[in-house]
Amino acid sequence: MSDVAPQTNTIHDAIIVGGGPAGASCAIWLKRLGFAPLLIETAGALGGLARVNPFQDDWTPLVQGETGHEIAGRIARGVVDAGVAMRLQSAVSAVERRGRTFEVTVRDAQGVTQILHAHTVVIASGVTARGLDGAGPTPVPGILVGPGSDVADRDYRGLRVAILGGGDNAFENYTFVRERDPAVVHLYARHVRAQQQWIDRTRPEDVRIGAYDVDINARRVNGLPYDLLLVFYGWVPQVPYAEGLGLVRDARGFVRTARETAETSVEGIYAIGEVAHRMHPCVVTSLADGVVAAKAIQARLEPRP
Repeated sequence: MSDVAPQTNTIHDAIIVGGGPAGASCAIWLKRLGFAPLLIETAGALGGLARVNPFQDDWTPLVQGETGHEIAGRIARGVVDAGVAMRLQSAVSAVERRGRTFEVTVRDAQGVTQILHAHTVVIASGVTARGLDGAGPTPVPGILVGPGSDVADRDYRGLRVAILGGGDNAFENYTFVRERDPAVVHLYARHVRAQQQWIDRTRPEDVRIGAYDVDINARRVNGLPYDLLLVFYGWVPQVPYAEGLGLVRDARGFVRTARETAETSVEGIYAIGEVAHRMHPCVVTSLADGVVAAKAIQARLEPRP
């Protein structure tokens, strides 16, 4: 049973949940604009999904050629240099409105729960990779879910590998695995959504398009045995702590927001980055989203003449 710390009387201008590019950008801008944000991150370091991305970024100006790990380091240094208050290894379990402010329930790594207060709350907790139906929350040996270090650091030599999914991540990782001397690598896609540049890099004989069956325990796809199954089924928003707010969401659970302000259907609650399912989710759009929310919060909190 966790301890409960006394409530604090401090009212933060904004509590930002999530320390990836979007949350960090929002926190830095608010701090530079003269406000007092608090950044809360579940992990022990900032950077979001960039922390587990070992690949080079050849798309983003100013950091071109740097790995996701290096970009995450830049994000963390930026937050520290701006003097943003933050809590790492702290999980938000609930957000509730109390009059004109919000109560945010936070539990730290020692199990101590505390209620914090804020004029606004920014949801920037991102997404998690969608797994196989029926696999449950516990990792299954031989099944890797989503991109990241687990996939990049694996030795594929001589292994039979099945890639599951029809998007960019599936096709890109097919190419990554194929270049590492597997015995076999097959890609299974019910529907193909990947960019043509990734499709062009596949060998047609390795791609199976259409319905397929997966035997999780036997690691078989359509009856064929594999040593590894790599699952790239897209993303699921991470907002369990906001269930009580009644936020309007789309059919897949992503939070709907106003394009001009990033404000949700609940006044004073903003959602930015991948949790709001931007058209082209990446570091650049997440950083921009953070700026949009920060400027909207500035307009909300600053007294008008």
